[in-house]
Amino acid sequence: MTVSVMVVDDHPMWRDAVARDLAEAGFEVVATAGDGPEAIRRARAARPQVLVLDLNLPGASGVRVCKEVVAGDPAVRVLVLSASGEHTDVLEAVKSGATGYLLKSAARAELVEAVRRTAVGDPVFTPGLAGLVLGEYRRLATEPPPAADEGTAAPRLTERETEVLRLVAKGLSYKQIAHRLVISHRTVQNHVQNTLGKLQLHNRVELVRYAIEAGLDEDGQDRTDGDM
Repeated sequence: MTVSVMVVDDHPMWRDAVARDLAEAGFEVVATAGDGPEAIRRARAARPQVLVLDLNLPGASGVRVCKEVVAGDPAVRVLVLSASGEHTDVLEAVKSGATGYLLKSAARAELVEAVRRTAVGDPVFTPGLAGLVLGEYRRLATEPPPAADEGTAAPRLTERETEVLRLVAKGLSYKQIAHRLVISHRTVQNHVQNTLGKLQLHNRVELVRYAIEAGLDEDGQDRTDGDM
């Protein structure tokens, strides 16, 4: 199936070049936008599978766009394509629901591969940034969790959901998890989505935090530092 993509950037020449490169690589570019409010409106109408998003946008930041688009359609995957490699920008993007983060210095082939992987749910990061995000997961896990409502029962996860969650906490990509458990990539995605629903979580950051708090990442030998 052809993957539908939307490109958001406030620089017309850059936006058009990225859209052209992706179209030539076989993606269906269903929309483009040059500012935050326009991006939110067009994403809701076009419903792309992958949103390639710059962070520095007029009208509304890329972080806000990411939050609103993902809230409206949790199935959309967001790949941030930014000139900034600042740690705060990377972490804010991931916390807002972005699946991956790629610097604009990336080569065309890297971008094309990143969009392909993002479309199937793999988290993709410019080398060096994956370790930063995993480190933030662990930092968040040391903070006290919010108090649970009295009388609220803990959600029940199936054995397979718990197994998938453990591997997510160790930093494995969905493709790696599928290979490890000898199941399809789609099945891994379904387990993750079911787990998010049961735990009332919104994205991978919150999911990994929960898993680490539950001690599911104690065996660190499966952790990967360069490819989440």
